[in-house]
Amino acid sequence: MFSFPKVSFDESCNTLRSEVRSFLDYQRLNGGFTPCADCWVSAASPEFSQALGAQGWLGMLWPKQYGGHERPALHRYIVTEELLAAGAPVAAHWIADRQSGSQILRFGSEAQKLSILPRIARGECYTAIGMSESQAGSDLAAVQTSAVKNGSGWKLNGRKIWSTGAHFCHYMIVLARTSPADGRNRQIGLSQFIVDLSLPGIEITGIRDLAGSPQQFNETLFENVELPDDALLGTEGHGWQQCMSELALERSGPERFLTTFICLETALPAIAQYADDRRAALIGKLYANLRVLRRMSLGIARLLQNGETPTTEAAVVKEVGTRMENEIITDLRQLLSGIPAKDLPEGFPTLLRDAILHLPSNTLRGGTTEILRGIIARQLGMR
Repeated sequence: MFSFPKVSFDESCNTLRSEVRSFLDYQRLNGGFTPCADCWVSAASPEFSQALGAQGWLGMLWPKQYGGHERPALHRYIVTEELLAAGAPVAAHWIADRQSGSQILRFGSEAQKLSILPRIARGECYTAIGMSESQAGSDLAAVQTSAVKNGSGWKLNGRKIWSTGAHFCHYMIVLARTSPADGRNRQIGLSQFIVDLSLPGIEITGIRDLAGSPQQFNETLFENVELPDDALLGTEGHGWQQCMSELALERSGPERFLTTFICLETALPAIAQYADDRRAALIGKLYANLRVLRRMSLGIARLLQNGETPTTEAAVVKEVGTRMENEIITDLRQLLSGIPAKDLPEGFPTLLRDAILHLPSNTLRGGTTEILRGIIARQLGMR
């Protein structure tokens, strides 16, 4: 029913992994970053993103004519998981490199590709997601943001929410209604637009999260925003299908189970000092579950490289990965029980606190758990 092809790493993959680890060690030891949990959402550093671009580790899969490097999907996967495992500050470029760039490469015009993709690959251009709305989060087809033909362009009106990083991004790919829904099929009449966030009529307001962190999430208001005709991404009316292919990219990567991994890895030396059968069993369970999730996620990377759209498989990884990230923290707190605070690594309490406070958002971003289970159930013929 589901397909997760087996993937093996060759010597080029092992060499790349060593290079990335050496780069990260150098950056960390020389003050380039302080590891943090949820780094792909909460830690943005344009300087670090540009350093990755200089290494050729952004836009890795894209054609060279658009600033890419034409490397295999497994190479990008290795870079991604090493960055996450290190808790590196990757939030600035993350969405652009993970999904927006791929959407532009797949559906964009030649002018859009030549203008935007090379800048993303250099770590100089960042994008936000414009899907969810306050009344259309899980029910994405209920979006009310509209784009109306206006002479030689479009007039955009509406409001998007949870637009991560919009306050520092250059563009947002916005899902908007361009024609009425066809009866009960609300998926008809939706289109995607590449919106320059510097245009007049756009207001971005920060949403402070439970952790009281600096601005990450935003509400973005579009009020009579004049878009040029070439802001349309892909084909008018095909926005729903384009979004579904985008969600396969968003839901299946290692960020769906490695967000809290940095906490576990940082604590392991202290846990090892107090090893016993109970702790060994917990570590073994976590390790086995991580291995399975990684195997599934790698399989999706191979499917995407083959040009497939594994929407349901990606939903499985996201749903299981969300539970795994919570489980890591729950089990870690048990593992730390009885270990004196003086034996914990410096800075670890802050790292763990931030991870705990960010956990609730895991069940929301990329699709709520309930919606993901509905997608899986439909594939299994259960609804």
